[in-house]
Order: sequence, then structure tokens, then C-alpha cells
Amino acid sequence: MKASALLLSSALLLGLAACDTAKQQTESAATQSTIETVTTGPSTASMEKNGIRLTPFNDSPRYPEAQMQLKTPAPNSTSPSGAVAFDYDITNFQLTKMTGGMHAGEMANSEKGQHIHNIVDNEPYTAHYTTEFTKNIADGQHVVLSFLSRSYHESLKHRGAYDLRVINVGQAAPQPRNFDVKGQHLFYSRPKDTYSGNDTKRVMLDFYLVNTTLTPEGNKVRATINGTEFVLEQWAPYMMEGLPTGQNTVKLELIDNSGNLIPGPFNSVTRTFTLQP
Repeated sequence: MKASALLLSSALLLGLAACDTAKQQTESAATQSTIETVTTGPSTASMEKNGIRLTPFNDSPRYPEAQMQLKTPAPNSTSPSGAVAFDYDITNFQLTKMTGGMHAGEMANSEKGQHIHNIVDNEPYTAHYTTEFTKNIADGQHVVLSFLSRSYHESLKHRGAYDLRVINVGQAAPQPRNFDVKGQHLFYSRPKDTYSGNDTKRVMLDFYLVNTTLTPEGNKVRATINGTEFVLEQWAPYMMEGLPTGQNTVKLELIDNSGNLIPGPFNSVTRTFTLQP
């Protein structure tokens, strides 16, 4: 009887030990899996200085199949003075649709839905909710960037979602800008104009890169917000928090790994925007 009890006790101990070992292996595997998941994706860690918090995010609804083609004006074409006619082909993306996801309620959101950002010479963009529209542009040679935007103004950043070209307006000989469409360029998008109420709590910083991207070992964007400098190592939208009421200033610069400004007509830009109660 004692021998049987001893054998049973030993078996139970062996079984418990085996369970503990299996549990430890499972927990170890889960931990390793979690570590791999965290380290392989883009960082969403916040940066905070002087009360300003900057947090990248990458969980907006994605539209990888969205494509945009600007049909007119053609590259290097000449349009009559005044209102220039733009005509786009868009597939797999619906203008005027409200973008879903949590961020639609976290920041300024257009009541008209998804749209096109049209930027001339890196001036503040105009938003357009149809594929055909006209826009008054001064006589001369101009750089036009267009890209698809979510309803809360976050840009789509894949290759098929944007167009960059040089156009001429007016019959007079254009003043050449010597703009290299194959060069590395930074364009400013958001923030813009005036924010009020809940929209002041989280303000999105978004910019557009052409022919380059950002990495810890390569090019970066230096963002100076109200005099406080942040170095951005990934091309993503950033949520700004802790901004004061009144006028705020953002300066963006496309820099190399040594901190030098990369040559380009738009690679250093300063804008102001206003927060009001």
C-alpha cells in the first residue's frame, strides 16, 4: 500500500513538473512572439519636449489599391491665364466618403469626406471633392503636387496615390524654376488654418515626401514646433498634443543623416496655424 502511494505521488510530481515546463515554454514563445511583433513594425513611441508631445500613428484605414492619375494639365504643358482646369482619374478610392477608424473622431475631420489635396509651389493646399475642377493660378511656371487624402486630411503615401509635375500658365515665356521632378522633395500638408474646440487637443502633422523616405540611418525630417526641435525618422502622420491656444509655428526641413539640409526649393518650409477655444 505504501509502495503504491509512493508511486502515485511520484507520478503526480512528474506530471506537475511537465506542466510547469510546458507552461514556461509557452510563455517564453509568447513573449518572443510579442517582442518580434513590436520590433518589426514602425515605432509608435511618443517624443515629448517642453510640454509638446509628438506621436506617430500607422493604424488608419489603408487603401493600398487606390490609384490616382492626373490627366490634365499634362506635364510641361501650357494652360491659358487664369483658371486652370484639372481632371483626374481615380480608382479604388471614393471621394466624399467619410474615412472610418478611431482617428476620425480624434482630430479635425472634413464634413465633405475624402478628397484630393492640390498643392501649387508648396503653398497651402486646396481640397477638392470631385475629379474635375478649376483653380486660379498666376502666370508662370509652377510645380503641382496632388495626392489622395482621408477625410481627416491624412495623405495616402504609396506610389500610385500621388502625382508631381511642372506646368506653365499663360502665353508669356515662363520663368524656369529648374525643378527636378526626380530629386528628393518635401512638401507641407498639415496643420493648416484654424482649429477650435476638441480639434485643438490633438492636431495632426502630415507632410509629403517624393523620391525619398525616412530612416534612422538615412534622411530625416527636422520638425521645429514653437521653437522646440524634433527629429522624425519615419514617414508617418504625427499627433501633436500640448500646443498652446493662439498662434503656433511649425518649421519642416528635409535633412540628411548628418543634419544637413537637402537641396530643393521646398525642403525647408515654415507655417503658422491657430488654436482657439
